[in-house]
Amino acid sequence: MSVLTEHLDAIARIQIARPERKNAINADMYAALEQAVTDAESDASVRVILLHGQPDLFTAGNDLEDFLRRPPEGPDAPVFRFMAALLGAAKPVVAAVNGVAVGIGTTMLLHCDLVYCADDSRFSMPFVNLGVCPEFACSLLLPLTAGYHHAAEKLLLGDPASAEEALQMGLVNRVLPPGEVLGYARRQCSRLAQLPPASLRETKRLLKAGWRSAIDRAMSDEIAAFSHLLGRAEAREAMNAFLERRKPDFSKFA
Repeated sequence: MSVLTEHLDAIARIQIARPERKNAINADMYAALEQAVTDAESDASVRVILLHGQPDLFTAGNDLEDFLRRPPEGPDAPVFRFMAALLGAAKPVVAAVNGVAVGIGTTMLLHCDLVYCADDSRFSMPFVNLGVCPEFACSLLLPLTAGYHHAAEKLLLGDPASAEEALQMGLVNRVLPPGEVLGYARRQCSRLAQLPPASLRETKRLLKAGWRSAIDRAMSDEIAAFSHLLGRAEAREAMNAFLERRKPDFSKFA
């Protein structure tokens, strides 16, 4: 199984566990992630959700082979259902990041409440490089979090951010040695689990309420634009070039 779950001491742990493919997420994994978040939300014994990957790897983002074979079609696609589940989570969500966080591996962090990463982590959102566009409302949330020019550099050029740069941009709360990230995140989860649960949920709701309608609009716009771009030749060239380990050629496109 490529998504592992465990409920222990009021914490629901959700682990992305597909190291043989660099934790690349396929449609079945998105469905499992959605189910894991939904189960944690509905379980009265769970007060906090902890999301993490491997000790040296968070996720390489979408599994492009699966993505090209089974492209998301409409809001009921597994990837969009996972986005909706994480966006709608009322309970606190804590993320522990080691290694690379590519694409949705970075954008999902904008919807977590606390994020801790290793000092060797790297965050990248190479959507333009793949012939598509931002997703998971990052076209709205990244400028709000990091400022427009930081966001433009990361989204237009696809340049990766180091752990320290991610801290400066507000993507993460704290940078730690790789071996300490998950343990620290678990301790923070334990602290949250000991607090009044209704107060935590209401505080989270209030923190996010001012942006919720704007996030919904941004996600709707992004899904429409993403689906349109995904059907164009530029995206096929970009993704095939990636899979074939060659440089893409965009010179023929206007």
